[in-house]
Amino acid sequence: MSIWTRIVEALSALRAGEGLSVVFDRLASNPERSVGFTIAVIALGAKMAKADGQVTRDEVTAFREVFQIAPEDEAKAARIFDMARTDSAGFESYATQIARMLAYDEAVRQDLLEGLFHIAAADGFYHPAEDRFLHRVAEIFGIDERCFRAIRARQVPDAEQDPYDVLGISPDMTMDEMRARWRALVRETHPDSMIARGVPEEAVQLATKRMVAINRAWDEILHERTAA
Repeated sequence: MSIWTRIVEALSALRAGEGLSVVFDRLASNPERSVGFTIAVIALGAKMAKADGQVTRDEVTAFREVFQIAPEDEAKAARIFDMARTDSAGFESYATQIARMLAYDEAVRQDLLEGLFHIAAADGFYHPAEDRFLHRVAEIFGIDERCFRAIRARQVPDAEQDPYDVLGISPDMTMDEMRARWRALVRETHPDSMIARGVPEEAVQLATKRMVAINRAWDEILHERTAA
């Protein structure tokens, strides 16, 4: 049974009246954590699509970059997206249940938020409604403002590309403190580290884009400090 079939069954149970809490409790107890992570991206991605009123081909492509969908599973994936988009529950209900499911995995919550940013920015226009949506999701996930800005700076081409925001550091920190933060981000972004903390292999593709942004920001800071 493919992951998509299991997710369809879970969302079908939701439609049958079991409720978000029951469905997500089932997913949280599932040893294959990728099921929970995938349904989280689908559900919130579908709700986010309603924020700016349209779903573009670029956004669909971006979703495929995060989750590689086998041809035989494409119809199921589309059905899941439509079910989540038209479900009567608001996105805050989904986000709250996901936050509870990932209560002890802040890094995975950040990975999920970064995946949503990747999809939102894929069409080349980061809509203000999408920013409000993602800011609220970050609040529900317990992600602080500095981390939110760092993820936005890494994922949104038109966002203010402050290298300090990208690394989530402050200009008044010492170079040793900055270097330690940069090294920690590089370690966290390594594919093995992401898989170890429960991110499915498909979503690890985000690591490439993240690593480029992290290293570019560090190079800018080094250049700035050397010139000074």
